[in-house]
Amino acid sequence: MRSYSLLAAAKINLYLEILGDRPDGYHQLAMVMQSVDLADQIDLRPLSSDRIVVHCDRPDVPVDSTNLAYRAAVLIQQQFPEAAAQYGGVEITIHKRIPMGAGLAGGSTDAAAVLSGLNLMWQLGLTQGELQTLGESLGSDVPFCIMGGTALVTGRGEQLSPLPDLDSLYVVLGKYRSISVSTAWAYSTYRQQYSDRYIRDPQGLQTAHYQVHSGPMVSAIAHKDSLKIGQELHNDFEKIVFPQYPELVALRDAMQAAGVLGALMSGSGSTVFGLTESRAQAEIVQQTVRQALPNPDLDLWIAQFSPTGIRLGTLAG
Repeated sequence: MRSYSLLAAAKINLYLEILGDRPDGYHQLAMVMQSVDLADQIDLRPLSSDRIVVHCDRPDVPVDSTNLAYRAAVLIQQQFPEAAAQYGGVEITIHKRIPMGAGLAGGSTDAAAVLSGLNLMWQLGLTQGELQTLGESLGSDVPFCIMGGTALVTGRGEQLSPLPDLDSLYVVLGKYRSISVSTAWAYSTYRQQYSDRYIRDPQGLQTAHYQVHSGPMVSAIAHKDSLKIGQELHNDFEKIVFPQYPELVALRDAMQAAGVLGALMSGSGSTVFGLTESRAQAEIVQQTVRQALPNPDLDLWIAQFSPTGIRLGTLAG
């Protein structure tokens, strides 16, 4: 049985609106998600036993059952016991490039890669839709990470509508190493402060979903209007995260002052990104922001929009 290596793309949110509560305790969301080519590499190798073993080149990444990649392998074993009995266990090596606690779906995309890789390794023949359904139980971002590209994402993250690819655009990503935002904290804090604005009735939620689907961000993407996309960037979480972390406000302002099409925090934070139309522009923005904020705690990356979430790579070592 052959080994596989997969590249697991990070995601950013071009649009994130929190609409209300769901009966299952999650939030109703309307988002536009975008894959970028900042990616973890996930190597999968067969084991003769039924064990799941996880390694990572970052010591702060857990390698036990709290790791989503580990849980993805357990899920496949449980769902396909005959294949698990035939093929045995798996050794998962994570080469971590996506920062943690960043709002970039690093853990979710690793899990998506394991689901996709074991589908190949064990010859399960699952469709992308079937993999996405499996991924829902692991985390709200996992279905999108499996599909990748550009998509309108609704529900709690499981309802995906592909949008035209935007792979000609670039982002400068900025994250302070010492600042990580808990997604659970962000949602609970938002609920405490803004639940009085939630849409309560099903018809109202359906109307809100339709308005996003036919709204200015989706229209801008359909027309590949980069300037308009930059103008329509939106994230409800900024309202509760930015007051707690003024450094992120300064980072967004520095991005905007450097001449980006638009700047936004991704997900629940703490990454802030600036949108550009070329790598050359991104490099200028990166240098300008570095000069404006010469803090060694601040990491800056350049990434291109990607039309895929998970793709095959080359095995390390």
